[in-house]
Amino acid sequence: METNFSFLQAFPTLFKQVQFAERYFSEDPNTSMYKLRQFGEFLAKQIAVRFRLALPENITQNDRLKALKECRLDRDILSMFHFLKNAGNEAVHEGIEDNQKVITAMIAAWQLSIWFVRTFGDNMANFEPVPFCPDYLQAVRNNENLAKYTENPTASQQEEQQLVEANQAEIQAISTALSNQSEEEKQAFDVAREKRAAQAFERLKNYELRLLDEKQTRLLMIDPMLREAGWEADSENLDYRKGVRPEKGRYLAIAEYPVGKDRADYVLFCGLVPVAIVEAKKANVNVAGKVAQAERYAKQFEITENLTAPWVLAKRTVAWASDESANDCLHFYVPFVYSCNGKPYLKQQLELSGTWFRDVRQPSNLKRALQQFHTPDVLLEMLKKDEEQATQKLENEPFDFLGLRPYQEKAIQAVEQNLSEGKREMLLAMATGTGKTRTITGLIHRFLKTDRFRRILFLVDRTALAEQAEDTFGGMNVEPNQTLNTLYNFAVNGVVEPETKVKVATVQSLVKQIFYSGEAPAIDQFDCIIVDEAHRGYTLDQEMTDGELEFQDNEQYLSTYRRVLDYFDAVKIGLTATPALHTKEIFGEPVFVYSYKEAVIDDYLVDHEPPIEIKTKLNQDGIHFERGEQLEFIDTGTGEVVLSELADEQNFDVESFNRTVLNDSFNQVVCEVLLDYLDPFGSEKTLIFCATDLHADKIKGILDTLFKQKYGDEYNTNAVAKITGQADKPNTLIKYFKNERYPNIAITVDLLSTGIDVSEICNLVFLRRVKSRVLYEQMKGRATRKCEALGKTVFHIYDSVGLCRAMASVDTMKPIVKNVHQPISQLVEELQAVGKIENNANPLANEHQQALLEQISQKIMRLLRKADKMAEKSPQMKENLAILEQEWGVKPNLLHKHLLKIGVQGAVQFFEKHRNILTEFNRLQAMLPSERMPVISTHEDEVREITPIYGKGESADDYLQEFMAYIQQHSNDSVAIQVIINRPRNLTRQQLKEIELALDAQGFSKAKLNKAMGQKTNSQITAGIVAHIRRAAIGDSLVPFEQRVDHAIEKLCQAHSFKPNQQKWLERIAKQLKQNHDEILDRSRLTELFQGQFSGIRAEFGETLDELLAELNEGLWDKIG
Repeated sequence: METNFSFLQAFPTLFKQVQFAERYFSEDPNTSMYKLRQFGEFLAKQIAVRFRLALPENITQNDRLKALKECRLDRDILSMFHFLKNAGNEAVHEGIEDNQKVITAMIAAWQLSIWFVRTFGDNMANFEPVPFCPDYLQAVRNNENLAKYTENPTASQQEEQQLVEANQAEIQAISTALSNQSEEEKQAFDVAREKRAAQAFERLKNYELRLLDEKQTRLLMIDPMLREAGWEADSENLDYRKGVRPEKGRYLAIAEYPVGKDRADYVLFCGLVPVAIVEAKKANVNVAGKVAQAERYAKQFEITENLTAPWVLAKRTVAWASDESANDCLHFYVPFVYSCNGKPYLKQQLELSGTWFRDVRQPSNLKRALQQFHTPDVLLEMLKKDEEQATQKLENEPFDFLGLRPYQEKAIQAVEQNLSEGKREMLLAMATGTGKTRTITGLIHRFLKTDRFRRILFLVDRTALAEQAEDTFGGMNVEPNQTLNTLYNFAVNGVVEPETKVKVATVQSLVKQIFYSGEAPAIDQFDCIIVDEAHRGYTLDQEMTDGELEFQDNEQYLSTYRRVLDYFDAVKIGLTATPALHTKEIFGEPVFVYSYKEAVIDDYLVDHEPPIEIKTKLNQDGIHFERGEQLEFIDTGTGEVVLSELADEQNFDVESFNRTVLNDSFNQVVCEVLLDYLDPFGSEKTLIFCATDLHADKIKGILDTLFKQKYGDEYNTNAVAKITGQADKPNTLIKYFKNERYPNIAITVDLLSTGIDVSEICNLVFLRRVKSRVLYEQMKGRATRKCEALGKTVFHIYDSVGLCRAMASVDTMKPIVKNVHQPISQLVEELQAVGKIENNANPLANEHQQALLEQISQKIMRLLRKADKMAEKSPQMKENLAILEQEWGVKPNLLHKHLLKIGVQGAVQFFEKHRNILTEFNRLQAMLPSERMPVISTHEDEVREITPIYGKGESADDYLQEFMAYIQQHSNDSVAIQVIINRPRNLTRQQLKEIELALDAQGFSKAKLNKAMGQKTNSQITAGIVAHIRRAAIGDSLVPFEQRVDHAIEKLCQAHSFKPNQQKWLERIAKQLKQNHDEILDRSRLTELFQGQFSGIRAEFGETLDELLAELNEGLWDKIG
């Protein structure tokens, strides 16, 4: 007989089963449909065994298809299986007499068979079938074989049973053959299967599926989609023409519903409320362009007496007006419209695929492509929700209890503004350490409190980041004595209940739930998704994270990450410190940016000193092998060492170190240098970035050995830990690194490069080259946070691979502050030498003296503050400090202020009088448990140079000369520079910030200038940018800022007669100025410094406050010293 399935003869049981269905078609369509259901079961079993699924024989077809879904079978393939199953069940329980529905099922079986043979048939990957021919089904009517089956049912049943047994035998044989494969054969088979399955569906989608007409598309594709979303859908039976009408308590998708003179393919009803029009099209139709047809039907729809008008639920008195500017005065009587052709959502072919949706209630609402239909409950919620009112509530909601910084409030306002303008994808770019999670905590609270969103997903890419976010949500008050997780229901164990408001999840957990669980969430489960560390997925050279290792490579991770975001119909808000290209492709350009430079200038983050570059013979000259050399290669998988003779010469530069070439000598030399800088006993923490997990192990071993040699039994090996994805319990190690004393030196690859907040990190060590700017800046961002407990003002970078130079052209986090380290004894000796020259006429000499005194005072302050703190628990230290107070005539913790107050000559005399003071300093320092004397490495010809990197000029003198020339050249071009030089009292904080950013863009920053000045004068300089500009322009001295504040306050007091309360406020203002090094003071800064107490200042000084501030600012920049 003629058949549409001749290509299936290579699979005899499948071919015979589908022949049964063809034979019965004309005389008994009901039996034909039943046979097609059996064919679907046969076929699913054949596929399952080839996917190595060990399923029980008595498992239902529904459960079998769930298991296949977890194998990533395409949705359309599964939809056709479900159609055969459901139609077959209907044939068994209710009976089918409609030949057209059987033809649709036959076409589904034909398409599944094509996909199957292309995927699993020998040499059939490129098989091209002849078009499906319905006439073949009619031709079988007079076939003589049919009589055998209709007249002798027993013979038919026997043959069917033999077919079932034969199919089972085939499956068992395939299973045995697959289980006997070698590992290499298994891998090859599985890879080929995945590839061929994907290619087979792609060809099916592009040709055979296009053969479906509109009715078949509905039955095979769109009905299952609607059912999956929670609607009762059966376009064959739930048809208006067959008397089906809306009913209370049912969510019906009624086909062929009248709309004026036309009929809508479906109207979706929630009880008696029409909520959506669905326009169904063939697979080859531009589905996006047909949304307009559904809109037209929404205008033509008639609300009859038995229906409830949807606008009543929205608390309106009339339907929604369409665009009257187009002379169209009609109304939309149904609020939502869809257009669908059954094709799955495909970003690359957006207009031809997906389920297109538009909310027609606002003319500005755009249509968009979705993965699926909305669920009935969510459409009802959307209908009842007054988005305009929620937006208004959001605008009126104060920030009172959130305690956010000004830029965090601006970030939230930027999101809310863009949201009010209809934007659905937004990106916040905020520097690492500026409180992105706190910002989002405030944003989530505002969204939920005002009902702007009903349920929010907070998405991270690591379990550790999820735990960190939950800690923030539970530790920050958003209302008096209430945190986010006490006010709102959070998903417990990842389970979303109806009352759930927030879910914190990893990308990996959602990938499993959406694509592999068989129980995918609804696309509308969340209406807002907030993505932390949205830059994830940069692919240049990162190591895979613990979660990402579940994917084949970074490309697959990024693709799947994007699929997760595309899956949900939700507003998407991304947070990152380092926007990458793919980040902007997903979320668009940032709606708000707060850069690292701004955060440092605003004193929310700390700057880094110029990186210390460790130059060695090998990292400068490379590693070279000559032709014919015997080389050792190590198999990192087995650890086996293999010898081989080199066929040609090979050269490796530092980028290859510890990746493609291993050199223990290089690692040893660098670690010996680090020994002089890192303290395994101190409170400061260090993060070392290695090339690979093996490299991290090597560095851990070397550092342990060196520290043991240096400190003996005092050394604790817990001080240094490898924290990578391969480490034992890495999340526990991260918690220890964050919260415990040990480890204080962490060695990682990528695991700690993103999102982990440890404010005690003061040192970064680069032992690996990276190519990604995103990854480089994320690595640097680990150390930018302030740490009040440590008095952290800068962090340090040690670079042994030339990374900072290599990334200089793309680095957006170039240093702003730099420092030098000299013993107090050397500084005091130098001060005594230069200070004996009284009334020096050379301004630079006077400036040098002042700079020396400032650095001495800073070092004394740090030492004696630590001693003072230790005295709280140490009676011996307390006794020593009391003796020193009697000797010096000043409290030790105030000695630094005393020296600045008496000036250079007074300080010289003080040191002459107390000749044993340096011995006392050394004795105190020896008593401090965290202090360790550095050991100098003396390895010959290994380390060539250890130098700071300025970026402009190779020496401090060159750098300072370039700065002076720049200021003098541009002093007439810049209003801000003119104000700084001539009228500093009129300088605004905004002008100061702008000039700092402008200078930084030219490579001139406060940090670099301080470092260069410190190197030139052998002193520690902590001057601000105004002081540096005035020095370069008019020769002002870099006097200690505390001295400038004292002078300005004294001048103010001489000019005015202040009351006692006013005097107290001036003292408090002076203290804050010194502590925060504010070079300009205005009302807004006073408000920040004194928060809720500003009203007290205003009450005391009244209308004179602004003039007093101007006088104070002027006094700060008088020529003194």
